[in-house]
Amino acid sequence: MSDFYDDLERRDPETRERDLMAALPDQIALAQTATSGFATILDGVPAPDIASRDALGRLPVTRKSDLIDLQKNTAPFGGLNATPTRGLRRLFMSPGPIADPQGRGPDWFRFGRALYAGGIRADDIVHNCFSYHFTPAGFMMEDAAAAIGCAVFPGGVGNTDAQVEAIAHFGATAYAGTPDFLKTILDRAESLGIDISSITKATVGGGALFPALREEYQSRGIHVRQSYGSADCGLIGYESEAMEGLILDERIIVEIVRPGTNETVPNGEIGEVVVTLMNPDYPLIRFGTGDLSAMLAGPSPCGRTAPRIKGWLGRADQATKVRGMFIHPGQIDAVIKRLVQDGAGIAKARLNVGNEDNRDTATLVCECADGNDALAARVAAIFSDICKIRVDVEFITPGGLANDGKIIDDTRSYD
Repeated sequence: MSDFYDDLERRDPETRERDLMAALPDQIALAQTATSGFATILDGVPAPDIASRDALGRLPVTRKSDLIDLQKNTAPFGGLNATPTRGLRRLFMSPGPIADPQGRGPDWFRFGRALYAGGIRADDIVHNCFSYHFTPAGFMMEDAAAAIGCAVFPGGVGNTDAQVEAIAHFGATAYAGTPDFLKTILDRAESLGIDISSITKATVGGGALFPALREEYQSRGIHVRQSYGSADCGLIGYESEAMEGLILDERIIVEIVRPGTNETVPNGEIGEVVVTLMNPDYPLIRFGTGDLSAMLAGPSPCGRTAPRIKGWLGRADQATKVRGMFIHPGQIDAVIKRLVQDGAGIAKARLNVGNEDNRDTATLVCECADGNDALAARVAAIFSDICKIRVDVEFITPGGLANDGKIIDDTRSYD
């Protein structure tokens, strides 16, 4: 059995780069001719001339934060989809709100490569705890596992007791989900006296895998590897047994640019991850993810030769990911506006994001003169409706929040 998903992973780096650059002009032309959005964004660009990284780097960056307005003006995908909506396989609505498409090809989001590098094989039973509701994460992992040949249990999120029972019943050998939910499941199984030691592998994403949490899983006999991707781009990078950065997927071009600009930064410098997709359904060209990372020098010691990035190092804007869901400043603003409409006496709030006991924490701090438990419950319900996660609510006196422009304050450390 091969240690590699396919021969693409061991290509000579110059061959890979030549292949990608050779395919790039056709992808630019597809975006210009098959999508109304990129016909405008790339108006006047001579597609045959865009056959190098230097040429690509002169094109404008379309950022994830732009999608909200683009999609409001041209529903549902901002005119960036080459395959018409009725020809797609699945349609998603991620927080923002941002619509995301899925085409009809197998393993369309390309996560099979990440699962395979994480040690998952055809004889594994994958307990999938990514969400199947509104967002594509659950289907990303299910389709990837199917590409390898695994059986999959669609656990989704929450319902911890039922998750434990299902793992024990089916003898699942691999977990897929956010890094911290696996700990919740393991701790609950221990308290219930249920043996789920069949889980020996885990593929995690949607949040940071902190070193202490990885070490805890290792001590419990669970081999954990992480991947990095998005609903827009699919797989971007993945971890192998070398655990030295994230190896980039074979069908994308990644640049690191100075946040807020179109300009690439020197190798090794932290900047925004910008992705160009070789995807016939959704040909994103220079798509700014809003995530921060940096290029690593040289190939991975595992034998895969694709370029590597350091990993997810935070957000270029104030948006952040909590328990696998992106939270944007605009959503916090929508919560506040709803509260103002309800006459709740809250006109200013800030979301504080942290990490305790290897679990994400989220607290909405609200300026309010007469906060109480009933109001806290109402605020939490409105937040959950708009942002799709649970939040703690804390009240402080009016004027108590710093006047520093922060709407989301993420204090987690990713070292």
